[in-house]
Amino acid sequence: MYATVEQFLNDWKQEADLTLQVLDKLTDASLSQAVSEAQPRTLGEIAWHITQSVSVFFNQIGLEQEIPAAEGSSAAAIAQAYRRTNESSIAEFRTKWEGQEDKLREPVKLFGFIDTTNAGVLDKMVRHQIHHRGQLTILMRQAGLAAPGVYGPNEEETAAMKAAREQA
Repeated sequence: MYATVEQFLNDWKQEADLTLQVLDKLTDASLSQAVSEAQPRTLGEIAWHITQSVSVFFNQIGLEQEIPAAEGSSAAAIAQAYRRTNESSIAEFRTKWEGQEDKLREPVKLFGFIDTTNAGVLDKMVRHQIHHRGQLTILMRQAGLAAPGVYGPNEEETAAMKAAREQA
């Protein structure tokens, strides 16, 4: 849980940057990759969900962010919408929350029924994004894309590092 606004901002910046790395690797063709035949939700739908969730979670703690419409069928449109939504949300959050650590401890009912604090909402937002970003990386592999290394090198990056060591 976050004790300071700056702790959250630092954590969020790192996680948002990692999410953008993943979104920037999506292709238009990959967006139709379904989870499975039994679960037809697609990579594109999950990518839009991540993008829209930024505003949804920030609005739960009193921000007034527009939730981007899941419009545009391109991977670039999704990444750009995430970028804009994130920048706008963080700017408003900084303006309204910076230096106000007491707000983090205020109780709130997330989505109207989950008892938590504002810090708890921010924590759940980060975890929610990580969860769905992990789903995207699996679906990217199923769609034939190399997912970027997020918390460490991916298969291709590992092979390149191994080859470089062997040549040295």
